[in-house]
Amino acid sequence: MKQKKPRNEKVRYNIIIMLVYIIGIILLFQLFNLQIIHGKEYRETSNTRLTRESTLKAARGDVLDANGNKLVTTKIGYSLELYKTKMDNQALNETILKIVELLEKNGDKYIDNLPLKVKPYSFSIEDEEAQKNWKKSNNIDENFTAEEVFNFLKEKYSIQEENPEKARKIMVVRYEISRNGFSNIKPITISKNISSLSVNQIREQSNYLPGAGVVTEPIVVYPYGSLASHILGQVGAISEDEYKTRKDTYNINDIIGKSGIEATLEEYLKGQDGIRQLDMAVDGTITGEYITKEAVAGNNVTLTIDANLQKVVENALKNNIEKIKKGEYGKKYNANGGAAIVMNVKNGEVLALASYPDYEPELYITGITEEKLKEYEKGRNLFNRAISGAYAPGSIFKMAVATAALETKTITETATVNDIGRYTRGYHPVCWYYTEYGYGHGPLNIKQAIQKSCNYFFYEMGYRMGIEPVIQYAKMYGLGKKTGIELYGEVEGTVNLTEKCKELTGQEWQLGDTLSAVIGQSYNEYTPIQIAKYISMIANNGKEIDVTLIKSITDINGNEIPKQQIEEKLNEKLGNNSTSNITDLEIDKKTLEIIRKGMKGVTSESGGTAYYIFSDFEMDIAGKTGSVETGTKGQVNGWFAGFAPYDDPEIAVVVLIENAGAGGNVAPVAKEIMKSYFGTNAKEVNEDVTAIPSTGETR
Repeated sequence: MKQKKPRNEKVRYNIIIMLVYIIGIILLFQLFNLQIIHGKEYRETSNTRLTRESTLKAARGDVLDANGNKLVTTKIGYSLELYKTKMDNQALNETILKIVELLEKNGDKYIDNLPLKVKPYSFSIEDEEAQKNWKKSNNIDENFTAEEVFNFLKEKYSIQEENPEKARKIMVVRYEISRNGFSNIKPITISKNISSLSVNQIREQSNYLPGAGVVTEPIVVYPYGSLASHILGQVGAISEDEYKTRKDTYNINDIIGKSGIEATLEEYLKGQDGIRQLDMAVDGTITGEYITKEAVAGNNVTLTIDANLQKVVENALKNNIEKIKKGEYGKKYNANGGAAIVMNVKNGEVLALASYPDYEPELYITGITEEKLKEYEKGRNLFNRAISGAYAPGSIFKMAVATAALETKTITETATVNDIGRYTRGYHPVCWYYTEYGYGHGPLNIKQAIQKSCNYFFYEMGYRMGIEPVIQYAKMYGLGKKTGIELYGEVEGTVNLTEKCKELTGQEWQLGDTLSAVIGQSYNEYTPIQIAKYISMIANNGKEIDVTLIKSITDINGNEIPKQQIEEKLNEKLGNNSTSNITDLEIDKKTLEIIRKGMKGVTSESGGTAYYIFSDFEMDIAGKTGSVETGTKGQVNGWFAGFAPYDDPEIAVVVLIENAGAGGNVAPVAKEIMKSYFGTNAKEVNEDVTAIPSTGETR
C-alpha cells in the first residue's frame, strides 16, 4: 500500500515554484527598466565611462655637476596624443588636418618622419640605396618617383584633400600611425612639448577633435644650453631597432639616451613609468582621468665636472681658435676645431672636458632644423675630439721618450748631446731650431732638451735605444689604450708602432721610422684624454689613476649606488677592461723628477718654448708644447700639455687645436684655464709673435 506524501512537503515545493516565478518576473522587469525605460540614460552614462589605460611618463634623473648645479633636468610639459575612435578615414583625415594646422598656427612642431617633400616632389633621403630600402619596408614600388610615392600614399590613406601641402600634413600623421599603430587603448603621440595656447585650444575644441587628448609629461631640458654637450649627450625618440631589443621596458613613444652620459647611464637615468586611467566617450572625448600607479623618477647622476670651470674651458678654447683664424699670432690658420681637458692628477676625476665646435642637445628634443643639421655635419660638431679624435702628439711625446732613455740608462741626467742642427743618421732630419735659425741648440742635457724641445737630442736617443723601449714606456703611461672614461666613442689610438708600420706598408721598421716616432710623428696617434692621463701620471709621481666623469649616482630616496656596481656594469657595456686592479708605474721617482724639471723649464726659463706666455704667471707650472705635421701641406696641429702647481700638482691641462699652426698658439688656452682655476692675477701680456715658430716642424 503506497504512502501519501506529507502535506507540508507539497507546501514547500509550491513555495519554491512561486519564488522562482517571482524572481523571474523581477528580473524581466529590471531588464525592461534597464533597456527600455532608462536605456538611453544608462547608455549615455556607459559611454562616458569607457576606461582607457595610458602610460604616466616618469621623469628622467637629473645630471648635476660636482657642486650640485643641474646640467640636465626635466620640466613638466604637454604632449598631444591621438586615440583610435569609431570614425571613418575621411573623418580621421579631417581631424588630423585640424590638429596639425592648429599646432602650426601656434608655432608648435609635430612629428614628421615622412622622407617625402612636395613643391617640388622629392625625397629627403638622398642616398638611392637608402631610398629603395625605405620603399621596400613600406611596400612601395622601388621604381616610383617622389610624386608617384606621394600619390600612392594619398590613395592608401584615402586622403581626399587636393592641396598637396595640406595632403602631406595628413599623410605625415597617417604614416606615423602606420609605422607605430594606434588603437582605442594605445595612442600615438603627435606632438611633444606643445604650448599652453595649443593646450587650451585643444581642450576647448575637444568635441570637434575626437580622439585627441593632452597629457602632461616630463620634458628633458638643458639649463646651460650647449655647455658640456659632448659630456652630457642628447636624448631622442627611440628607434625601431632600439625598441625591438627593449620592448619589455620601453614603448614606441619613449625617449632614450643617444650619446654622452645620457646614453651610457640610460638604465640609471630612466625612471619607472606609472599608469593613468582615462574615461572616454565612444567618440573619443576624454571625460575624466586618474592615476592608478605613480611614476618613479630616475636616479640622479652627479658628475666630477665643475660647470663654472667647464664654461671657462669652452670659452677659452673657442676664443683662441677664433684668434688663430684671424691671424692674431702672426699668421692666419684655418683652425678646424679642438679639445681641452682638465683632470685631477691625484684621482683621475675629469673636472672639465670640451670639444669644439659643440652643439645644442635640446634642439634634438624641441626640433632641429635641416639647416642646423647641415651646419653640425659640416663642422663635425657631434664628434667628441677629446675622446674620439686620435692625433699625432708631436713634442709632448718627448717625455715618454725621455722616460725610456733614463730608465734604460741610455743617458744620465747630466750627460749631453751636441745639437748641430742636421742629424747625420737615417734620412738626416733637422731640428726645428735649425730650420728657424740656421744652427742647432748646441750641447744639451735631457732636462734642457725637454725645455727647448730639441729634436736632435731625441733623434739620438732613438738611435741609441731603438723603438721598443719607447713603445714599452708609452704603454705604461696608458698611451694607445682606452682610459675607460664613461662615454661611448673612445678610441685606442696607436702605440704598437712597428705592427702598424707592417700593416700599412708591408715593410719592416727602419731607423728613419724611429727618428720620426721619437719626436711624436710616424704612426703615433693618441687621444687628448689619454694625454691628460699621461701628464697626470708624470705630475703625481707615477701613480696610476682611474679616469672618471662620475662622482656618484643616487636613487630617488637619496641612497647611493655602490661605485663597484656602476663600474662593472659600464665596463661590460663599453667593452672596457676592468680597472679595479690598477697599479702604480714601475718608474724610478728620480726619472720623473728630471722630466718634471724639464717641463718646468718650458714655462719658466728663457728659451723654453712657452716661456713668453707664462713668464708673468704668479705660480710655477710645468708644461710642454707640440707642433705636429698632419700630412696636409701647411696644416699643423698644436698641443699644450702641463700641470700645476709645480710643487704640489693638483690639475693637468691638455689642449689640442687642429691646424693651429704651432703649439705656442695653443698654450694661451691652458694659461686662461689655470688663471681661472687658481684665481691668479697674472697680467695679460702681448705675446711676442715673432718668437713663435710658424714652421711645421715638430717641437
